[in-house]
Amino acid sequence: MYSSPQYVDPVKDDEGFVDILEDLRRSGDLGHAFRTFRPPGPYRGALPCTASDLSTAVLTSQHLRYITKEVAVETGSSVEAVEKQAGGILREMAQNLQLSFIRLLGYTLSKTMRRLFTSIHVNMDRLHRLQQATQEYPVILMPNHRSYMDFLIISYLMFTYDLPIPSCLGDVTCLYLSLSLPVSLFLSHISALAEMKVIGEIFRRSGAFFIRRAIGSDKLYWAVLSEYVKTIIRRGYAPLEFYVEGLRSRTLKALPPKLGMMHMVLEPFFKGEVYDITLVPISISYDRVVEESLLAHELLGVPKPKESTMGLLKASSVLQENYGCMHVNFGQALSVRQLCQGRINRNHYNLLPRDLPQKPSEDMQAGVSWLAHRVVRVQEQGSVLSPWSLMACTLLCSPIATLVQEGLAWETLTQSTLWLRKQALDFGAHLNWPAGTRESDEVMSSSMALHHSLVQRRGGQVFLVEEEGFGGRRPISVEEGVAWRAVAVLMVASYRNQALHVFVRPAMLAVAMHITASRRRSELLAFFIFLLDVFSNEFVFTPGQSSQDFEEACSLLGNAGAIQSSQDEILVTDAGRRTVSFLKTLLQPFMDSYQVVYSHLCAEGVHTFSDKQFVTAVRKLATGLILSGELQTYEALSSDTQKNALASLLRLEAVTKLRTVDERMEYGVKKSSVRRIGDMLCGKIPLCSVLSAPDPRL
Repeated sequence: MYSSPQYVDPVKDDEGFVDILEDLRRSGDLGHAFRTFRPPGPYRGALPCTASDLSTAVLTSQHLRYITKEVAVETGSSVEAVEKQAGGILREMAQNLQLSFIRLLGYTLSKTMRRLFTSIHVNMDRLHRLQQATQEYPVILMPNHRSYMDFLIISYLMFTYDLPIPSCLGDVTCLYLSLSLPVSLFLSHISALAEMKVIGEIFRRSGAFFIRRAIGSDKLYWAVLSEYVKTIIRRGYAPLEFYVEGLRSRTLKALPPKLGMMHMVLEPFFKGEVYDITLVPISISYDRVVEESLLAHELLGVPKPKESTMGLLKASSVLQENYGCMHVNFGQALSVRQLCQGRINRNHYNLLPRDLPQKPSEDMQAGVSWLAHRVVRVQEQGSVLSPWSLMACTLLCSPIATLVQEGLAWETLTQSTLWLRKQALDFGAHLNWPAGTRESDEVMSSSMALHHSLVQRRGGQVFLVEEEGFGGRRPISVEEGVAWRAVAVLMVASYRNQALHVFVRPAMLAVAMHITASRRRSELLAFFIFLLDVFSNEFVFTPGQSSQDFEEACSLLGNAGAIQSSQDEILVTDAGRRTVSFLKTLLQPFMDSYQVVYSHLCAEGVHTFSDKQFVTAVRKLATGLILSGELQTYEALSSDTQKNALASLLRLEAVTKLRTVDERMEYGVKKSSVRRIGDMLCGKIPLCSVLSAPDPRL
């Protein structure tokens, strides 16, 4: 029999999680805030510097002077005027870390964390190793981004355990909102803080630096930002923290990494300005996310609430809810020097002076992309799944109408979840399944009680709870009723999404086996690669490693006893039929949602469109199909799913970008290409045709 390679989980053997709230409950909030704080200094060889020194170094750097002169020539302004503009950008952007504000943040966060969470489990072994790492080379903290709480918990842990407070990069809106809960609590006691700008200043003095959400092609802004980030790294001012995914995930699954910031933080190493850089992936997992309802409404097109002090005060009502456990898993530190050995040629940067802007080579871009995807994969592998995530997977395998009207038998839900628990463990998942004398029934009852706003248990049946709307009114139209039901579905789906990284590669293989009805390994590999190509905006796969992903899927299913594989064939075992069927069902909502997009684009009269027109039209089509009973997938209403499908078609060149006379962005459709992709995805095109032209762009 053929033996597939074994894949090693880099965090599976690392234990040492400790509930930090236990100590906090004993020490008290004030005692924690005013404790002695003695973080280590900069990494070896770096000299201590202040926030003022940092800004001076940026403004006097040769790189910024070079760009300043270029911008002055291009705009016809004086060099002095452009320099003044650069100074203004830096003042708007830069942080001004002060210990008194760190203590203020520590006090408010202590109160908030104890109210929101029953426990916060932290991988203390890796956290202690981080202290040593900060003294050796520049450290980049790279947490996943599932909640506005992410930034807060990292800074809180660094303060609590005498580690340098990180400089955290984020856009202004994200920074304001991420402080909303603790500040709303604080504002209820300190009425003098009456302006939103005060919150921004608290952030700035707690280590955050601000960037605009839309920078575009502003050459000077990019230069100031790039030089500021690189100076932090070169000077060893503080660990730098940023989200490689770029944005907060509104679906609670990993997003493909954004590479702009990654290039910035790695450039000092590429240019030989620092010997090495240490990347620290961090996995933050939640039993329940504070913003769960907000996320679902955003996906359905409801605007995010405007930031205001009164809004923050109203947000304090969430402090009355229980959000269960949080897990913070510091991943294995990654040496950029070791990872780039033999992969990236740094000689490219020797061709020009370091201070001059340089465009990275193709192999450099590929290497940075590989590093960014590696970080996301470690984040996924380090995440901790709650029982509710597995229960959500099980619930969404049932028709939504049945869940609302008839419910799912509690016994069926518990048995299916326990079966899925075994599958998840076989696939290498980390589960937060309480040990000890508690029965599984009690564990799942407790998890469901935590999510009482989504599901209820009545008479031995579990029902999905639909949103009641404002003032308890009933929907004024059937379309509005679909949207209200979709809110509940998308909230449950977000918790299912937390577990998808565990199953997605085996699920792709299960779908390939089902659609092709083939046993031949080569044919399954070809269709597997096609699926990766279609869904690479939906799930995170490292470019150029599709064969490795296929072998990993085979290995996981083989180890679970679901398949038997040889060098030529892959067979589903009798015991594995349930596993393969479940995996196929897990991906069905994404398959159906993409087909809705394809149907819209292939409709008569659709030739060019804007982003707004696209989302509105697809949502209208999906709503109509749901009402007619032709579509069971409410996730087709999600703007993220729709935009991922569009991005996939752009990459596959079935849709092209067009620029109109008034510079608006529109898209053009190649209907034959879109139709071909849709037909391949549902198996209408024979496998021999797929093999002869596996690239759907052909």
